Amino acid sequence: MNPHHSERPKVLFLFSDTGGGHRSAAEAIIESLEQLFPDQIETEMVDIFRAAPQPLPLAIPTYPAMAKMTAVWETTYKMSNGRRRARFIHNAFWPYVRRAAQKLVVEHPADLIVSVHPVPNMVVLRALTQKTPYVTVVTDLVSTHAMWYDRRTDLIVVPTQEAWQRGIKLGLKPQQMEVVGLPVAARFCREWGSRQELREQLGWPQNLPVVLMVSGGEGMGPLGRTAVSIDKANLPVALAIITGKNAKLRAKLEARNWATPTKIYGFVHEMPQFMRAADVLVTKAGPGTISEAFIAGLPIILYSRVPGQEEGNVTYVVDKGAGVWAPEPKQVIATLRTWLKYPDIRAQVAGNAKRLSRPEASNRIAHIIAQRVGVIETNQN
Repeated sequence: MNPHHSERPKVLFLFSDTGGGHRSAAEAIIESLEQLFPDQIETEMVDIFRAAPQPLPLAIPTYPAMAKMTAVWETTYKMSNGRRRARFIHNAFWPYVRRAAQKLVVEHPADLIVSVHPVPNMVVLRALTQKTPYVTVVTDLVSTHAMWYDRRTDLIVVPTQEAWQRGIKLGLKPQQMEVVGLPVAARFCREWGSRQELREQLGWPQNLPVVLMVSGGEGMGPLGRTAVSIDKANLPVALAIITGKNAKLRAKLEARNWATPTKIYGFVHEMPQFMRAADVLVTKAGPGTISEAFIAGLPIILYSRVPGQEEGNVTYVVDKGAGVWAPEPKQVIATLRTWLKYPDIRAQVAGNAKRLSRPEASNRIAHIIAQRVGVIETNQN
């Protein structure tokens, strides 16, 4: 059973820093494992692109630029997104990646492999010479790529019913999948005190609705343009703008003379507190941020999305009444005006968001892993 000769069962997490969500998901699950089963399970994270032959490791630094080339990205995503097409691409690449994949499974032996990325599944499953249980945790909410769903996988954990339906269409058996939610770090799920207390700590005004503006960790999306437009619209709001790793944008926004009470931040670790203290979230349609906003019960204005994998996120948020799609600054402003004028509508949207939240997802996935490596009995929850 234990191919790496350790007393504790070992779980290998396959992820990549192509977008922030894969690493965050793996870390959230590992955090739950450590909290629920301290010192009982050994874990390791491997970035699959770093383990791949050249030039594939370049996918990590070039991802933000590639995702901004929307037409190319969309075409590539959609052309590869089918069971036969995914298999064709895999077979074409296999001779090139075979040795790296075999090296990966030899050098990182484990009792269970957990993948939180669509790319490695077919390759790693093919490279395994002995049967190692394999669990995939899908980190896209709705528009899930065919590469997530390999029929040799023991279990695929999906975040939504829509992602489950997609697996059925791609030939998976119902018992091969489980709808659990997207794994989110524990700090997003805990209480942080009242909104008033949080605002006092953050130095935010108490007498104005606060609009939290986020662009994702890489600082993607038309954040600056939208923020400036809101400022020029003279709305009775305060702004909290998070520029992520985009230092150039942060400097540009900090140099501006704002009419609206505005605070500008770079990459922050206090996002859970920010979400609990804010009234509205303006964000790109990243699955992690959306899931975190659901937990905080924040009404969402989506102003940007990566074509392909984030399109379904927009439809999901809008169809469930948890937010709106507003790709132009004037649409963002119109939505804010409506929500300011009719707080009941805003409260209803916030309630819809809260109902979609799955704060227990990370802990449930940790339990699934613990069962599969024999740390707890299968009939335990």
